[in-house]
Amino acid sequence: MATKALAFPGPAERNAALKARRQVKMARSAHAYVRGNTKNFYDWLAGNLGQSVPAGPAIWICGDCHAGNIGPIASAKGTISIQIRDLDQTVVGNPAHDLIRLGLSMASAARGSDLPGVTTARMIEQIVEGYEQSFAPAPDTDDELPEVVQKAVKAAHKRTWNDLARERIEDTTPTIPLGKNFWPLSDEEREAVIGIFATDAGRRLVTRMRSREDDAEIEVVDAAYWVKGCSSLGLLRAAVLVAVGGKKGELCLIDVKEAVPALAPHAPEAGIPDDHAERVVAGAWHLSPALGDRMIAAKVLDHPVFVRELLPQDLKFDVADLTCDEAMRLARFLAMVVGKAHARQMDEPARSSWQESLNAHHSKTLDAPSWLWASVVDLLATHEKAYLEHCRRYATDSA
Repeated sequence: MATKALAFPGPAERNAALKARRQVKMARSAHAYVRGNTKNFYDWLAGNLGQSVPAGPAIWICGDCHAGNIGPIASAKGTISIQIRDLDQTVVGNPAHDLIRLGLSMASAARGSDLPGVTTARMIEQIVEGYEQSFAPAPDTDDELPEVVQKAVKAAHKRTWNDLARERIEDTTPTIPLGKNFWPLSDEEREAVIGIFATDAGRRLVTRMRSREDDAEIEVVDAAYWVKGCSSLGLLRAAVLVAVGGKKGELCLIDVKEAVPALAPHAPEAGIPDDHAERVVAGAWHLSPALGDRMIAAKVLDHPVFVRELLPQDLKFDVADLTCDEAMRLARFLAMVVGKAHARQMDEPARSSWQESLNAHHSKTLDAPSWLWASVVDLLATHEKAYLEHCRRYATDSA
């Protein structure tokens, strides 16, 4: 019996199909809703309570600094470090926004793990302590890392290309299997995506790894539209398999992702690139050098895209089912990662001034700025309401 051919939406029909999938993802949990709805966060910042947030020094910030956007990253030289790993929203802006976003993310994760409210309060304290500690050099050892971080780092060191292929494309053969997660590109899209790797910048991207020769032969083996992410569903995105070094060489998996205007407010006269892909790459260089070194900005049919090779060592932390102690330790650690990314962009006067702002307005019952605690509490309530409303609308639409 002949196998029925799969039907895939074309470029014009993708948005409707992807919108439904995004609704499902965001309805899975309040934490998933927080991760997938950056717009709600910045809508809140524009409101009255958001205006009470102090203005820190204008530096590159993540702009979407939730726990899932921090994790192990491998550099082109093969070293592994913990850095910010998603920079779609990066701008030159207020570092306080990253702190609040991280606090909201950890608070929603704590609620998802059914931890008591006092743990959320203690996590906010740990976020401030870890963030401030990052402004003074302090050695980190594996023994000091939270258990969830240690597990991720150990896994990163052990992972191979086959692990990445099975996880991302569900196959280790040199093809991208079409199905739920991968759809065909149009002929024009495919030609434009392949064209990236005919440029000098595209060639340098795939030969940058230390194991590859600069003049190695490269060939695009396969490419497909990638149905991936949550807030980014509906944007142009492609997975590309590239062979480096001929038949005896190696395969690499490239992520091509459309860059769109950031929702995060930026500092006036900040000198941010007008091209949104170049903005993302610039933010990566400042915040996560290991990632910035593996990215380029390009165009696909006039869409600005940023392009990076995915490596087996690039992982997320699992923040599900945390204990009280582990939640507090993880909050402190993640804040240190963010703090280091911020601190290296500031001179000494800016650091001192920003630390003074963080040390001000502590209450008698909470060793953290009152504006940070008030922001996280209000945002948690705002997002919980919006999440339940989202679930109601989704259930109604699905009935």
